[in-house]
Amino acid sequence: MRYLGLMSGTSLDSIDAVVVEYDGRSLSLVASHSEPLPGDLRHQTLALMHPGDDEIERLGRLDLALGELFATAANNLIDSARLDRASIRAIGSHGQTVRHRPEAGFTLQIGDPNLIAERTGLTVVADFRRRDMAAGGQGAPLVPAYHQSLFRTETSDRVIVNIGGMANITLLPADSSRPVTGYDTGPGNVLLDGWIHQQRGLNYDRAGAWAASGTVVPALLERLLDLAFFAAPAPKSTGREQFNLDWLSECIRTSACETAAPEDIQATLLELTARSLSQEIQRELGSGGEVFVCGGGSHNKQLLDRLSTLLKPYKVNTTAALGQDPDWVEACAFAWLAARTLDGLSGNLAAVTGAAGARILGAVFQP
Repeated sequence: MRYLGLMSGTSLDSIDAVVVEYDGRSLSLVASHSEPLPGDLRHQTLALMHPGDDEIERLGRLDLALGELFATAANNLIDSARLDRASIRAIGSHGQTVRHRPEAGFTLQIGDPNLIAERTGLTVVADFRRRDMAAGGQGAPLVPAYHQSLFRTETSDRVIVNIGGMANITLLPADSSRPVTGYDTGPGNVLLDGWIHQQRGLNYDRAGAWAASGTVVPALLERLLDLAFFAAPAPKSTGREQFNLDWLSECIRTSACETAAPEDIQATLLELTARSLSQEIQRELGSGGEVFVCGGGSHNKQLLDRLSTLLKPYKVNTTAALGQDPDWVEACAFAWLAARTLDGLSGNLAAVTGAAGARILGAVFQP
């Protein structure tokens, strides 16, 4: 069976689209496509992530606009790869998160799946997170179940590190009697991207070169790491509601670092991501294991070098070493989740999200 996965993450740079073949055991990538997110939609989405005027009207309009864009991404992938549309059983669409408030019991992803079904002529599975939340879970992260299916081995403990806007880890013990766990560790690229855009008008720090030109500011790093989230036990998840430039500005002010050079702030933000990740990995892995990185952060050479240094003697690699391109892991996960839903199988891991138990996730929208 073939399934199409659509994923738009916290970084808000593009919609990732993949088609995979999945037989219930093994999964292979057939085709991939990245659909850029237009600047006006990115701006509207960012604005909607924080309280403001006329939110319901803006939400409704953006839900439709993103639904159209998700459908365009799916159609462009199918057309460019010259795929037989009839061979695709379903689309799994994550949607675009505009508010994630697990402490209040809700999360919201938009990108109208009715429009995606109408424009593509394919069955769509969407709204994956809220069923887990209804069962008392965080609704995130959901990809650990996919990581377990594809990457777990009996020969070594493994950690899969996803560095998107936020960073999360999946712990895959070699001992099958031990549960798979996972959670958000804090910011991935979100502060790095936000700061370089504010200071230099760039969307991201290519290979971490600007961060590498700066020096970590100890007082600011200490203030950032003092956030209660980092010490909180799992299950836990987070988003732009916590990690944003307003929070960063307040930390810069309260740590008396207003005169720090912009590149030093960038270096400190990279260190924040590396430290918050490495501390959790070291605590969870114990004596040894393997670390594999996926997501946009896998292209940040400075970040990977810093993680490798902090995590010695563990070897840090990307999921390419496991046979899956690190750019497409999350989109593949939502194609896989669509298959799970249609087959009547659970898509969450209660040990990860904190839900009362395994649940079939998502709603189905027929063409």
